[in-house]
Order: sequence, then structure tokens, then C-alpha cells
Amino acid sequence: MEPITTTKELSAACARLAKHDFITVDTEFLRETTYFPILCVVQMASTDEAVVVDTVAEEIDLAPFYKLMANEKVLKVFHAARQDIEIVWHRAKLIPHPVFDTQVAAMVLGYGDSISYDQLVQRITGDALDKSHRFTDWKRRPLTAAQLKYAISDVTHLRDVYLALSADIEKRKREDWVRDEMKVLTSPETYRMEPETAWQRLKTRARKPKELAVLMEVAAWREREAQARDVPRGRVLKDEVVGDIAVQAPTTAEKLAGLRSLPKGFERSKWGHEILDAVKRGLARDPKSLPLMERTKNGMNGAATVELLKVLLRMTAERNGVAAKVIATVDDLEQIAADDGADVPALKGWRREMFGEKALALKAGKLALAVDKHRVVAVER
Repeated sequence: MEPITTTKELSAACARLAKHDFITVDTEFLRETTYFPILCVVQMASTDEAVVVDTVAEEIDLAPFYKLMANEKVLKVFHAARQDIEIVWHRAKLIPHPVFDTQVAAMVLGYGDSISYDQLVQRITGDALDKSHRFTDWKRRPLTAAQLKYAISDVTHLRDVYLALSADIEKRKREDWVRDEMKVLTSPETYRMEPETAWQRLKTRARKPKELAVLMEVAAWREREAQARDVPRGRVLKDEVVGDIAVQAPTTAEKLAGLRSLPKGFERSKWGHEILDAVKRGLARDPKSLPLMERTKNGMNGAATVELLKVLLRMTAERNGVAAKVIATVDDLEQIAADDGADVPALKGWRREMFGEKALALKAGKLALAVDKHRVVAVER
């Protein structure tokens, strides 16, 4: 088959696809050398056909594709949708809706945390996917017959996976569970890459107010710089360097030069001066304006409580055939350990009914964990 390379062809294909209740969608992109992903190929399928769109063709405008992504009458099925949706959001400032993520659905049905697409296809259809073109150069033209076959295979297998998972979800009455997860995937807040919130993605040892303030300013500077230069964040500063700067808070070129994680001479560059300015802005911030660092309270007892909650979570997940990650995250557990009224999903809705109430009972000493015939069981006290 030949890829779609003109707006006229794309418009006709999207009109045909729009007549269906659901379509499957996947994208091929490159982002190793850029901040913003480069969209190279889009593949879509209905129950009648499958198409591959050459998104870098000279004579193509992707407006018909974006219109289809926004069509409320057509369910868009992805696997691990976040990066695909992020691309549409960045290029067209719209969120595909409604959507169904087969990776999320698989977690809700107990296939494990973040199962890969080829593993899911294997388990549901028995087919082994050809993975040889996963890391191919999708920007090079012309696209080869093997690349086109791989792209088509992705969305045609996705049809079978979706039909199997959606039927199982309906049978087990877990539609609301999936719907909750889709709300996060289709929220613009999930995809807004604001420099001011960039620090939240970093795992560092910064804990003191001064360190947090510097971390926020340096991470914001790095985000703006990466966006302006359209390069990956790590090309500007690696995460560990941002963390080192936050802890050391160098205010002079000499002190910046003392950081072993920075290349020699960096302190004299334009970026070195800008980093020092960011550090000074951080140190000048009012500590009262800083967000509270989320951490487990109550010292060792708090950490021990989290470990008990992890055991309860794993037991609950196995009993109910759902991935633990869907019920609660480690962050949820830490907040529950510190506060019975924590504002976390695990203490709301079906999650509270399944796990949250037991978690609070365990904390209160009303529930105990024991081993019975090689299985962990909950025992009321």
C-alpha cells in the first residue's frame, strides 16, 4: 500500500473513518534531539480499512486529522496514549476526545503495570509482533514497504485488543474505572509544560526551603532554555546537575566551577551567568511562598506504615485482578500514612471502597495483616 501524502487524500480518508464508532490510532515520531517531538507518521484503522499518513509530505495539511481527533462521535483508541496526545496538543492545541487507552484498560483488568503493546497483543491475540522497526528512522523518505507493514500492523492488531478489553471491562462492570483514568489523559493540564512547574518532575535530594526555592528557579530556567532551543532538557542541564545546584546554591562563578557535575569552563559561559541569576532569584524568594515538600511524616513509624500499606495494596490488587498502580501510587500511600484525610484518589470513589477504607482501618489498628496458607490476608481486630 502507499501512504497518504496529500490533503485531499487525507480529507477523504478521515471522512470515511469518521463514519465509525471507533478508530485505532498510533503515531511514529522522533524526539531524541529535540524538546518538541517531530511527528513523522500517523496510522489509523477502522473495522473496514487501515491507512498510513506521511505527516512530513510537502503537500499535506493535517487539519482533517485534527478535526477527526476532536470528533466527539468517534472514539479514538490508543495504546499508551500520553505521548500521542501530547503531540496533537502541541501541534494543534486540542486534546483528542473521547479516547480509550488499552494500556490503562489492561491495568484495570489486572494485566500488570504499564504492559507493553507487543506483550498485550501476544496475550490477547496470540500473535507475535515484528519489533524490528520500532527504532527505525521514521523521518527518512521514502518510507519502505517494511515500515508501512509495521505501521499498519500496529493499528490493525489494536482493533482486536480494544474489542477484547472493552468487552471484558463491560462484563466486569469497570467502565467507570476506565473513565476516571481517561479524564487525566484528556486534561490539558496533563500536557502543559509550564517552566514554573518543571521542578515537580525532578527527583532530587533538595529538601530544605532554600534548596527547593533554588531548584524551582533553575528547573524553570532549564525548561525555558530547552523550549527556546528546541533541545531535550538533558542537553541543557542533566537532572542530577540541577539537583546539585539546588543543594549547593552557588552564587559566584568560582563556586559554580566547583561543581564537578558541570563541564570545565561552563561557569564563564552565557548559561553559567544565567544559572547564577536563577540561583540568586531562588535565594531571594520568601520561604512562606514555597509549596510544602511532600514527604512521609512521623519518621521511621511513618515509613513502616507505608510499607504495611504497600502489602495491603498488593494483596488488594491481586484479589481484585487490577494493577496496583491504578488503585494507588506510592505517593498516595505516603500521604495516607501521614494524614487520614489526604486528598488523594485512593481515598475517593471505587478506590476508597476497594482499598482506602481498609488502609485507614490498618492505620487505626482495626485491621491486621497475616499469612494464611502462603497468602497474605486481612484480619479484623
